[in-house]
Amino acid sequence: MGIIKVKNIRVYAYHGCLVEEGKIGSDYRVDLTVKANLAKSAKTDNLADTVDYVHLNKIVKQEMAIRSKLLEEVAKRILDRILIEIPMVKKATIEVSKLNPPIGGNVAMVTIEMSKSR
Repeated sequence: MGIIKVKNIRVYAYHGCLVEEGKIGSDYRVDLTVKANLAKSAKTDNLADTVDYVHLNKIVKQEMAIRSKLLEEVAKRILDRILIEIPMVKKATIEVSKLNPPIGGNVAMVTIEMSKSR
């Protein structure tokens, strides 16, 4: 078993419960970890035998572009797609962070973390 991490995917999106968040948008950070058997790709040196992190990044960007009130809902959609579209992934963990959230204080980010296994 091996782990592939895609860290600090930066996205501008329009998530949040406030109407203003849907109009103004904010910066987000997504960190993704997937577990898969990487033994074959380590031997073959073939992209078709591993988890393509370009595909992972594409899923994140496409799902982050769909407005949601809660980060949990966005994270679930991303995890679902990863497990549907990339059969060799056994487990995926995602962190979705809203940078500088509008919560009435000097807060760098709020983060939700979710995992899903096959």
